[in-house]
Amino acid sequence: MKTKLYLEGASGISGDMMVGALLDLGASHEILDNVLKSLDLDGFDYTVSHKKSHGIGGCDFDVRLHAHEHGHGHSHSHESEHEHTHVHEHRNLTDVCKIIDRGVMSERARMLAKKIFGIVAEAEAKAHQCPVEEVHFHEVGAIDSIVDIVATAVLIDDLGIEACVVTGLNEGHGLVRCQHGDLPVPVPAVLNIAQAHRIPLRPTKVHGEMVTPTGIAIAAALRTTDKLPEKFTIDKIGIGLGKRDFGHANILRALLITEDETPPILGDVYVLETNMDDVTGEMLGLAMEKLLKAGAYDVHYIPCFMKKNRPGYLLRIITEARYIPELERILFESTTTIGVRRTPVERTCMSRRIEKIKLAWGEVEIKKCSFEGITRSYPEYESVKKISEESGIDFQTVFNAAKQACEERK
Repeated sequence: MKTKLYLEGASGISGDMMVGALLDLGASHEILDNVLKSLDLDGFDYTVSHKKSHGIGGCDFDVRLHAHEHGHGHSHSHESEHEHTHVHEHRNLTDVCKIIDRGVMSERARMLAKKIFGIVAEAEAKAHQCPVEEVHFHEVGAIDSIVDIVATAVLIDDLGIEACVVTGLNEGHGLVRCQHGDLPVPVPAVLNIAQAHRIPLRPTKVHGEMVTPTGIAIAAALRTTDKLPEKFTIDKIGIGLGKRDFGHANILRALLITEDETPPILGDVYVLETNMDDVTGEMLGLAMEKLLKAGAYDVHYIPCFMKKNRPGYLLRIITEARYIPELERILFESTTTIGVRRTPVERTCMSRRIEKIKLAWGEVEIKKCSFEGITRSYPEYESVKKISEESGIDFQTVFNAAKQACEERK
């Protein structure tokens, strides 16, 4: 089962908040420290501590840049990507990739770090209307952001996270000062990433930048879905602290969740129905094929007599609510219907699992069903058909042998 991460985004996201949240989830500080040292980057150090934001405790990841990098000591903040007014060494994407390449980390972490920087580079290139190769990372290429992005990639890999839910990110308003002067919030790079990767930004009354380019690039690189599972349990909660005071707890909550994949005995399903008196057999056949592929549990047609005593068909579909929009689209696209009825129903199901039985001609799949002590086993049609075609033995012989093996297994 995949380890799934949920980034809540109620107070936006930034690189340092992300690193803090992952460390708070239990990712290895020792592994992170070794990787950051292996980058061989002078001019920074960092601290990891537990603090509070408006009474809520969390992990604070704080990168400090040394005087020779910067002109004076500096601790970067949630807003730091745009509030830096000092001059950083300018780096392009190739320079950043060289730094990442010399770090001692897993290949998965290395590729993720490059992916995040690539997302930022594309957004900056669009903002400045220049090729990606010519983008100079005035702010995001600064040492502190390289550290944030590499750290995030390493810690994600350490936690074994393979899937990530990002439903949206809260964002403030107003102006923020950056290298190019005052810019409206969200800044161009954030807007470009939100557009390119379809990440919703939820406007708030907060004055200031809650979503930084590094933060939303991380969210875009990690996200595998924009919807939470219908049912899930929370395994761990990590809280990363931001540096700015927005008048509320400035935190990024990162939750490790497990989806409840247990099929319910009692489940809510829908029946979709439509009557048609001008549909052809070819249309019905194609529609059934498309509907079953798109999530219908079952599709069937019933001959009926309609108004004006016309012979027609009642098309009925059994499905879950989440598939309804696509199934209705298919009905309107592939049949002559002009309306669909929806009825919520309940059903009681036997629990089902697939097992394999060895026959003389190969392995056949069987479906084992049970409910309150009642059990039944059925050879799966497609599996029996495949063995019959491959072996040259007729279907009924293979099916009977599989059925007998089912009975003997009881």
